[in-house]
Amino acid sequence: MLYKLQKEGYSAYLVGGCVRDLLLGREPKDFDVVTNADPEEIKKVFRNCRLIGRRFRLAHVHFGREVIEVATFRGPAESKNDEKQVLNNEGRLLRDNVYGTIEEDVWRRDFTVNALYYNIKDFSVVDYVDGMTDHKAAQLKLIGDPETRFREDPVRMIRAVRFAVKLGFNIDHDCEVAMHKVADLLSSIPSARLYDEAIKLFLSGYALQTFEMLRHYGLFQVLFPATEQSLAVEENGYPKQLLIKALENSDNRIADGKTVTAYFLFAAFLWESVQTSAKHKVSRGVPEYVAYQDAANEVIAQQVKSTALPRHITLAMREVWSLQAKFNARYGSKPSRLITHPRFRAGYDFLCLRAETGGVDPELAEWWGKYQEASENDQRKMTQPPRKSTGAKSPRKRGYRPRAKKTTPGSDV
Repeated sequence: MLYKLQKEGYSAYLVGGCVRDLLLGREPKDFDVVTNADPEEIKKVFRNCRLIGRRFRLAHVHFGREVIEVATFRGPAESKNDEKQVLNNEGRLLRDNVYGTIEEDVWRRDFTVNALYYNIKDFSVVDYVDGMTDHKAAQLKLIGDPETRFREDPVRMIRAVRFAVKLGFNIDHDCEVAMHKVADLLSSIPSARLYDEAIKLFLSGYALQTFEMLRHYGLFQVLFPATEQSLAVEENGYPKQLLIKALENSDNRIADGKTVTAYFLFAAFLWESVQTSAKHKVSRGVPEYVAYQDAANEVIAQQVKSTALPRHITLAMREVWSLQAKFNARYGSKPSRLITHPRFRAGYDFLCLRAETGGVDPELAEWWGKYQEASENDQRKMTQPPRKSTGAKSPRKRGYRPRAKKTTPGSDV
């Protein structure tokens, strides 16, 4: 792509995370290209190109399942009233399609380590903002005034946390000060965009560290306000451990090359909130099953206002939650029906998570673990209810009459 753009008379560079990661000896997940060709010109060069975005006009060039993102050099707005660059009252960029040169483009990027350009003409790294120095020092530093840059796009605060954890970098002191000051601006970001960011944050193998750092800067409470509220309540002097354990398990599975599901982790995030609400309803006389259903509806309805969890995610979360009460039924035909439920495995894993953190009797989780492994005959034995022994003699059969005793003449009767 780079050579083809150059052949057509345009300049083109690799930029951003791919250059940063290659310098660290890591394999980049994707590659970003930047050029002086505008989106329409890029589309003329590549027939397999699709233009996307309104806020940032970008070209996506498709090669089978692979997609290479190509952006045009961005420049400064000519005036505050430039229709190509629109900001809201808080200073957040709503549209930014002002094009320029590479020297201007670099000042529109976020962190210095993400503003390194790889030039294929001489195989060099072009650095305008001393990004190589910060890269070697393992430091995340914003280009320009941190507070202004965070106001332009508050999601940069989340990106700072994600990069710091993923790369093992430190966040620059001035950035930290600004993050503590304007963390609440994150609530102005559309909830759908925050969901996309939450997936990157918690399903990349560094969930626990990310969670702790987000709380440190006051960002987690914007993403999951109900969870933050529940974490503020302690039981017996100890904070709730279910969420911590869920995050650890998720990181371990990713490290082992196993799959992780967003709905399971988010179910753990909101479980305490659901329980608290349900218990309150039960205390007011609402039947337990109805109380938990209503609590789940209310908690999810509030959550999607902050982070727009898709419907397929929330439906799966509800199923995992609803299965928890059903695990208490261990006799009769219910266990054999429950084990065929599509979400049984996720529900069972959630039960084990609760057992590990004191939320349920570990014996219950052990029983279900044995039940899954048992043969069909043993499963029938395990689900037979215990016999009740009253100690009383069995009643006589209906119609029973004792025989008359034979007597001999002259004997006493």
